[in-house]
Amino acid sequence: MSSALTDLFPHPIVQAPMAGGVSVPRLAAAVCEAGGLGFLAAGYKTADGVYQEIKQLRSLTARPFGVNLFMPQPDSAETGAVEVYAHQLAGEAAWYETELGDPDSGRDDGYDAKLAVLLDNPVPVVSFHFGIPSGEVLEALRRAGTFTLVTATTAEEALAVQRAGADGVIVQGVEAGGHQGTHRDNPETGGSGIGLLALLAQVRESVALPLVAAGGIMRGGQIAAALAAGASAAQLGTAFLVASESGAHAVHKRAMTDPLFTRTELTRAFSGRPARGLVNRFLREHGPYAPAAYPEVHHLTAPLRKAAAQAGDAQGMALWAGQGHRLARELPAGRLVEILMSELATARTALSAFPAGDGGLS
Repeated sequence: MSSALTDLFPHPIVQAPMAGGVSVPRLAAAVCEAGGLGFLAAGYKTADGVYQEIKQLRSLTARPFGVNLFMPQPDSAETGAVEVYAHQLAGEAAWYETELGDPDSGRDDGYDAKLAVLLDNPVPVVSFHFGIPSGEVLEALRRAGTFTLVTATTAEEALAVQRAGADGVIVQGVEAGGHQGTHRDNPETGGSGIGLLALLAQVRESVALPLVAAGGIMRGGQIAAALAAGASAAQLGTAFLVASESGAHAVHKRAMTDPLFTRTELTRAFSGRPARGLVNRFLREHGPYAPAAYPEVHHLTAPLRKAAAQAGDAQGMALWAGQGHRLARELPAGRLVEILMSELATARTALSAFPAGDGGLS
């Protein structure tokens, strides 16, 4: 298997690109400087905003980093369903004294313009979420010297990534916080998914590309398990969300370990696409009725989420979190990488103590 990815960073730790202002340059730089692979999230930003963040990150570190892009979405939403949901959210708008957003604010997230930025100013790694770019795009990035990764949530999606010509696969288990990177949003399967270790085994037997494991990873022992299952590195989001360099709202950070929030669920309530977050009032009240309409619902609820954050109201915010959120440690990102690597070394030593075929039983 190619080592082109892991040769870029000494530690098998990737900081997940978390859109919405979490994955800021100072967080990515701290992870890079500690020996991991830091990521910027281009989602929901303008092309110029992405360019400026890349410039800022390069001023903070000379080490390799990555940028994540959202793929444009097909026009499949039912206008009537979005209108009904908007009517259901009218009370939220009145409560937060704001207007609902325009659901027709764009479907492609400025994809072409952002891609142009990354071809004109190549970065070491580019990853894609919500689908697979064309073979021409992948080849253009390869010629520019960029390593490409695409998220997959099934073995079938991973095979499609390999056929398209990407350099590696981000294998995302259902435990992951934030949006599931499914290539097609199927309402019939939007609330289900495969656990990371089972998915890694399926993908490892299906494709020959380097794999990055993602989903619920919070400790070095879990990284060891992912590497043993065939991954080249592990991608952590929730673990870095609470880091001191993270751009996440203070309310969001506190909620990760707040006893009030005991579990997570996949929901369409905030964006119209399945995304895992802490169960709060908004998710409970609106999740059962939210249509499969991304990014229309995302645009519709944006002012509500912003108003809730400004009011410090965790019950109205999208508190994206993986299933391991209660294990979050509020530390500087570099220190977290150090601790994870120490835990990884301990786990590997423990595993090596067992002879092959000996389950540790006598």
